[in-house]
Amino acid sequence: MKNGSDRPQDRLGSAMKAIEHGVDAAVGDLARMIAVDTSFPPGLGYDAFADLMEDLLSPMDFACRRETVPEELWRVEGGPASGARTNLVAERESGKPVCGLYYHVDTVPVAPGWQRDPLCLTVEGDKLYGLGAADMKGTIAATLLALRAASAEGVDFRYDPMLLLCTDEEGGLYPGIRYLAEQKMLKGHILNFNGSAAPRIWAGCFGIFNLQLTIRGHAVHAGEGNRTGVGINAIEGALPVMNALMALKPIVSARASTLAPPPHATGPLRPQLTLSAVQGGTAGGQVPAEIKILVSRRYAPEERYEDARAEIEAAVRQAVAQTSDLGLSIDLVGHLIPTADPDGPHWPRWEKALSDGFGYRPDEFHKWGAASCSDFGYVQKAGFGPEVLLGGLGRPESCIHSPEEHTTRQDIVALAKSILAYLAADFAADLIPEDRYHEGDYPCLR
Repeated sequence: MKNGSDRPQDRLGSAMKAIEHGVDAAVGDLARMIAVDTSFPPGLGYDAFADLMEDLLSPMDFACRRETVPEELWRVEGGPASGARTNLVAERESGKPVCGLYYHVDTVPVAPGWQRDPLCLTVEGDKLYGLGAADMKGTIAATLLALRAASAEGVDFRYDPMLLLCTDEEGGLYPGIRYLAEQKMLKGHILNFNGSAAPRIWAGCFGIFNLQLTIRGHAVHAGEGNRTGVGINAIEGALPVMNALMALKPIVSARASTLAPPPHATGPLRPQLTLSAVQGGTAGGQVPAEIKILVSRRYAPEERYEDARAEIEAAVRQAVAQTSDLGLSIDLVGHLIPTADPDGPHWPRWEKALSDGFGYRPDEFHKWGAASCSDFGYVQKAGFGPEVLLGGLGRPESCIHSPEEHTTRQDIVALAKSILAYLAADFAADLIPEDRYHEGDYPCLR
C-alpha cells in the first residue's frame, strides 16, 4: 500500500520529506558499501559489491543481471588488474523512456595518511568518512534513498531507471561502461554521478593514459655488485629514465587547453605528466633485478593520444640506451579518452532538479570542463550521446582520492531530492524533452 496522497504534487512533496526522514537508512547503505573493498588496482571486490547491490535493489523490484568484461579486453601480463570485471545492470521496466543512472563502483587504493579506518564508515556529526564516500558510493546511497521515498509515497516516474554499476573507471584499460556501450546495452539517456555538488554544466574533460615501464637488470648477491659485469642494478638504471620524464614534465604542463576551466581556476586547464607509482627491489642483500614505474599522462582534447604516448616513449628509450644491458618493456595499462561537450535537450530539466535539490539559483550555473577524466568518452565514441548529464557529491573539501575522503548527510539528501525530482513525471513537465520534440530532433529521445 502506497502512503501517498491522491494528488501527484502532494505525493512528490511527501517523498521529498521522506528523503529527509530516511537519511539514516542511506547512511547505513553507505556503510555496507564502503566495507566492500573495490579499490583499483587490483579490482578484486567487484563480485562482492554486485552481491551487495543485488541485495539492496531486489526488494525494490529491480531485475539485476551481471555483465562481465571478457578477460582478453583488459588483462595485461604483469599489469595491475586482476579478478573478474563484474558490472551490474539493474532495470525496472514499464515501457517508459529509460534514464540510465551511472556509477563507477571502484575506488582508488587506500593512501597513506588516513587517521580513520578507510573501509569502515565513520560518522562525525553530519560528516561521513570512508574510502569512496564521495567518489562515488555516496551517490549510490542517495539514489537508493530517492527510489525508496518514491515507492513509499507512490510517486509516478517519467523515466524507467536503469542503474549501471560499472568497473575500472579509476585508471583501467577497459572500463565497464565502455563494454556496455560497445555491446549496445545502453538505453535512453544517462545521468553520470561522477561529478561535483556544484551548479555545473559539463563541457567535457581531458583523457588520461597510464604506461607501465618495466626496466630489467640482473640480480646477484649485493656483495658481488661491485664487480664489473656481474650484477645490473635495475633501480639505479632507472634513474636516467625518471630524470628524463621529469625534464619532460614542464614541457607538457606548459601547454594549455581551450576547454573552459572551472570558475575557481586561476588559469587555463593544462596537460599533466606524473610519476604515479614505483615498485622494485626485494632486499638489501640483493642487487635489484626489476623496477616498474607507472607514468600517468593527462592529455587535453586538442592533443592526440598517439603523439603524447610517442613523446614519452622516445624520452624513455633514449634514457635506457645510456645504460647497456638493461631490458625495457612499455605496456598500456589504463586509458580513458577525452569526453566531448555532452550538451543535449535534457540538461535544462536536470539543472532545474539540481536547483530544487541543492538550492542553486539559475544564475549560478556555469559551463566548464576539467583535467579530471571520465570513461564517457568511450560511450560517445560508441555512438551513444553525445548528451550525458552530470552530477555528484564532489566538493573541493571532500578529499576525493585522498586520506579522510568524506561527504555529508546534507549533500546525500540534496542529491537524492535532485534525482527524485528528475525522474518524477510531475516535476517541471514543461521541460521534459520527450514531450516537446519529435524523435528525429534528438537521437537520445529514441
